[in-house]
This record gives sequence, structure tokens and C-alpha cells, in this order.
Amino acid sequence: MVKSNSMFSKSADAAILAALTLIAFLSLFPLVHTVALSFSEKAAANAGEVILWPKGINVTSYKIILEDQKFFTAFGVSVKRVLLGAFINFALTVVMAYPLSKGSRVFPGRNLYMWYLVFCMLFSGGLIPLYMTVTELNLQNTLWSLVLPGAVPIFNVILIMNFFRNLPKELEEAAIVDGAGPWQTLIRIFLPVSLPALATVTLFSIVGHWNSFFDGLIFMSKPENYPLQTYIQQLVVRIDPELLKNLTAEELIRLNKASDRTLNAAKLVVAMVPLLAIYPFLQKYFVHGIVLGSVKE
Repeated sequence: MVKSNSMFSKSADAAILAALTLIAFLSLFPLVHTVALSFSEKAAANAGEVILWPKGINVTSYKIILEDQKFFTAFGVSVKRVLLGAFINFALTVVMAYPLSKGSRVFPGRNLYMWYLVFCMLFSGGLIPLYMTVTELNLQNTLWSLVLPGAVPIFNVILIMNFFRNLPKELEEAAIVDGAGPWQTLIRIFLPVSLPALATVTLFSIVGHWNSFFDGLIFMSKPENYPLQTYIQQLVVRIDPELLKNLTAEELIRLNKASDRTLNAAKLVVAMVPLLAIYPFLQKYFVHGIVLGSVKE
């Protein structure tokens, strides 16, 4: 009987390992395919022959990117958007989550606010009212139109609120006995012990702002104000006849080696680099923060 249970356990472990391996492969396939496509020859890319390995090493697309001023302008807009947007999200999330983590006796209107937040999380006002609001406030073609509409991510507020509620009550009581006010308690007690949850919601904000493209499309009428993902969505290799007259023979040869698919893949790879560089530093907090912020005892 023991031997049978042991064999069953090994079979179950093997099945779980196989399933996780398959899921990992399916998750990594688009990334590996995009990288392979960015380094492939034009003919192989256009013929759909590239899968997981580049066909004929070709770095022309990356050379074109290094000379594309519009790409780096859009990259800079996205960097500024992430820095400003993530800071606003962080500040408003913490300031809203702290009072909501209290009970109804301490904060009598807590339940009303919670119902309001949950309703707003499930039902939005719609795209047209949002566009009209941004227009009326004269925020079009400004960085504020990209960060203010999503300034309070309610899902993040709920995560941080539950994390705060799971902290020992004795911490706050000791701070109050020592004469600390609400702001001192929040900054000196709650924030330092909440790094896993704070890192998690910060990662959510960074990824959300970096990958967003639609708001840039509707709020920006000038291409120089596009964030990076909006710029990438507009990409095609366009050859202007007037431009061809001013190109040298070497530039014409290089342009002929590039295609829509290889150039767009290369720009996607470059756009992924910042997130891939940030994620390893926040990954160790990710699972811990999600687990502790998703339940309430």
C-alpha cells in the first residue's frame, strides 16, 4: 500500500512538472520568437520561417533603431510617465489604504467608501466621458492625461489595505503610546514593514504605465508626445520617395535589408529591456506581497 502511494505521488509530481514546463514554454515562446525575428534576415522573416531561432543573423533593424530619434523621444516620454505615474499611484494608494484598514469604530464611514471603491472598480464611466473630462481640463498632449485618469488603482488599494489590516495591532498601539500621530505611524511603522506589498503594487503600476498604449492614442494628437507603446503600435516601414533621393547607396542597401516584421520585433525587444531589468529586483517580494495582501483573517 505504501509502495502504491509512493508511485502515485511520483506520477503526480511528474504530471505537475510536465504541466509547469508546458506553461513555461508557452509563456516564453512569444518572447523568444520576437527576439529571433528581430535578428533574422528580411526574406526569412517575411516568409514566416522564423520560429525559435533566427534565420541568418541580421542586426540592421537595431542599427535603424539607434538612428531613430522618434523612437528615443517616445522612450523618454514613457520613462517620464512611469516615474510620475508610479509615484502618484504609490502615494495615493498608501494614503487611501491606511484609513480604510481601520475598523468602522475608528473610521465610521469606512464601509461606505469601500462600497464606492468596489463599484468604481467594477464599473467605469466610459471612454467618452473620460475623453470629455480630459479635454475640458485642457490636459490633451500633456503627460498628465496619461497619469491622472488612473491615479488611484483601486485593486492596489485593496491589496495594501488588507496587508495593513493583517499587521499586528500592537505595532500601532505602541506607536500611539510613544506619542506618534497618524502620519508618523504610517511612515515610520507601516511602510517599513510593508515592503513586499508595496513592491508588488509598484511593479503593477510600472508595468501598467509602461505597456499602456491606447490612452496615448486618444489623448495625444502630436506624434512627438506619444509614449513608446503607442509609437510602436503605429510602426510600419514607410519609404518616402522624396527621402530616397537623399539616401546614399549604403543607406539604401541597409534599408532594403529591413522589413516591417524585423524592425517592429527589434523595437519590441528594446521596449522590453527596462521591465526585464526591473523585475528581478522586485520578484522576491511579488508572491509574498500578493499572498499577504489578498486575504484577511
